[in-house]
Amino acid sequence: MKRRVLEFLPEIEAIIGRCEACSLAMSMPDGRPYVVIMNFGYKDGVFYFHSAPECLKINLLREFPEVCVVMSTDHHLRWQSEQVACSYSMKYRSVMARGAVEFITDPEAKKEALNIIMQHYTEGEFNYSDPAIANVCVFRLKPETLEARAYGY
Repeated sequence: MKRRVLEFLPEIEAIIGRCEACSLAMSMPDGRPYVVIMNFGYKDGVFYFHSAPECLKINLLREFPEVCVVMSTDHHLRWQSEQVACSYSMKYRSVMARGAVEFITDPEAKKEALNIIMQHYTEGEFNYSDPAIANVCVFRLKPETLEARAYGY
């Protein structure tokens, strides 16, 4: 089975819609990688994230805003022969986005971004208290590159 590179945006966005979480990769000051699992939202070609305002992740993003986001779904173990380890593989669909994050500071824009995140996991609009909005860090990624692949599908 060959891996397919996906280029049809509606197909890529369908994969994004099925992913429950993503890995957000950043750089440490000494060049070492730092990766965290994140909940996210996606709308109109933009990924949205939220976090506590004071943490290593936010400190790194402020200093080094270039990131890579990876997510995958539709995992299914397959094999040609149950007794031959090398015949096993994993079907999957994946998306990788790269670019620089931007912080959202306007309270109304934060609420809109948080609703986009919530709509990825549930339906409806939500209310947010002013202290909650003031004490959450919200950022977005408008990808410079968006790549998707599928194996076995």
